[in-house]
Amino acid sequence: MERRTFLKTAVTGAAGAAAASTLAAPAIAQDVIRWRMVSAWPRNLPGPGVAAQMLADRIVTLSGGRIEIEFFPAGEVVPGPGVFDAVGEGTADIYHAVPAYWGSKSQGILLFGSQPLGLNAIEQHGWMLHGGGQALYDEMYGRFNLKPFLCGNSGPQWAGWFRNEINSLDDLRGLRYRTTGLNSVVMSRLGVAVEAMSGPAMFQALQSGALDAGEFIGPWTDSTLGFQQVADYYYDNGVGEPSSAEECAVNLDSWNSLPDDLKQAVGFAAESLYNPVLTEYNTNHARALRELVAGGTQVMSWPEEIIVAMGNTMGEVLDEMLEDEDELVRRITESFLDYRNLMVDYMAHSEAAQLAARNLDFTYGGSGR
Repeated sequence: MERRTFLKTAVTGAAGAAAASTLAAPAIAQDVIRWRMVSAWPRNLPGPGVAAQMLADRIVTLSGGRIEIEFFPAGEVVPGPGVFDAVGEGTADIYHAVPAYWGSKSQGILLFGSQPLGLNAIEQHGWMLHGGGQALYDEMYGRFNLKPFLCGNSGPQWAGWFRNEINSLDDLRGLRYRTTGLNSVVMSRLGVAVEAMSGPAMFQALQSGALDAGEFIGPWTDSTLGFQQVADYYYDNGVGEPSSAEECAVNLDSWNSLPDDLKQAVGFAAESLYNPVLTEYNTNHARALRELVAGGTQVMSWPEEIIVAMGNTMGEVLDEMLEDEDELVRRITESFLDYRNLMVDYMAHSEAAQLAARNLDFTYGGSGR
């Protein structure tokens, strides 16, 4: 699909899109709860925009049609950055976005989304389910009249698109760079001029020269938005966001008014999407990367100097969070670090070891390693 055609479809939608996205209940007579859902994404944006619609569909299905969802993408009711407040205040009942967007509310929120040199996607979900993360997540979002769930993950987010090659830490200093979340805190401390903007706005800024570089998600979504047309170098090493969790949050009054079986339906709709969304990203990222490389995109990796500097800087940020005046931020940080340390010890013998083995020089089914 041509980039211009995609953006027009993704941002504005076809004339009947809003009506089509109002998901109807079965014809059986019953009490129906009608929710308005807003998202941080353009309609049908590959990756998060598609996942948002999947969530709406799944809630309707698992509720047996007792919850209807009228879905509004970014800009139709509120701008993407406004969905957190809109749902907390009751303008809408549920949103789809990422925790990385809400650092102005509390830095503690950012740990639920992604952390430089932190948890991978499986570990992030593990912290929520088995490491005490969900209870802390509920406590933090409850301050804003929200009930939160993780409902997907993009996997490692690439370091992004650069107009010029990066060979050292000095090459980053002063660079105008789009990123979000704790990665923006770390990069700012390393001398980068961090900018926050949407993916389509990032394309325009790279094209005009207002940005020198930027990261959005990964090969699937990035190539659809056309970043390869306006920047020559694509850096992997997604150490700034080793995973990026997607979330939904329900207005707490809307949540509390649900009977228990519908609470279970909404919760399971979110949780059951985590792995399908992650595996869809991984599969389509892999396919898109092959196409990008075949089309001439130069895939690059950070110098080790940059990775070490990012790790040390993130360590300083975490030390400060452990001393935060907000005791909930301190507890979230302690829980995150405990779980990360547990996983670092184990993963060296499991995932890291087997990935290293796959990179050895041997023939595997006639197709290389």
